[in-house]
Amino acid sequence: MRIRAYSVHLFTAIGASLAMLALLAAGDHDWAMMTIWLTVALVVDGIDGPLARRYAVTENAPIIDGVLLDLIVDFLTYVMIPAYALYESGLLPGWSGWLVVLLIPFASALYFADTRMKTEDKSFRGFPGCWNMVALALLVIVPPWEMILGLVVALCVAQFLNLKFVHPVRTARWRWLTLPMALIWTGSIATAALTDFSPNPILTGIVTASSLYLLLVGIIQQLVPARV
Repeated sequence: MRIRAYSVHLFTAIGASLAMLALLAAGDHDWAMMTIWLTVALVVDGIDGPLARRYAVTENAPIIDGVLLDLIVDFLTYVMIPAYALYESGLLPGWSGWLVVLLIPFASALYFADTRMKTEDKSFRGFPGCWNMVALALLVIVPPWEMILGLVVALCVAQFLNLKFVHPVRTARWRWLTLPMALIWTGSIATAALTDFSPNPILTGIVTASSLYLLLVGIIQQLVPARV
């Protein structure tokens, strides 16, 4: 059990190497490869949690803090690489790119240290810093830079507001719809990456609709009380 528990930590740490591969791809403007590495990192992040609970890493591998390790990797793959991608992609010209690449890590560092991050229903309190999803969706949608800037500023502020954002797997309410929407979003982004983010109106519409759903469904749940 000790060997298996420490192996989970090693598996989690792979995410940091995947972040470096994504950064190298972004530096080469290879957005398709960046997407692939970030997607693999997302899969690793989805698997290591259940493994950590199964092998009780807190008791069997206590030398390494699994929660801290996961936060470090998430900060790289969810925050730093996407912020750099928004800056380097040319979606935000001039001063707007500089503002975004500095604002996202600043706000997200404070959010990741917020002890009130999780809610009782396994959702997030405030926008959970999933800038990887934001950046990848924007690479597909390519809205005007003013809209991108406004969205980034709004989401940075939303990180510290009492707004609910669902986890597509762990939030039970409306999971029957949220999980398929997350899978549709993932498939659409994968398709965009495989076609090197070539313009595709149908794909753009699907990504826009699924992104808006995932972004707003938690807030809608706050406005619509659950039936007892």
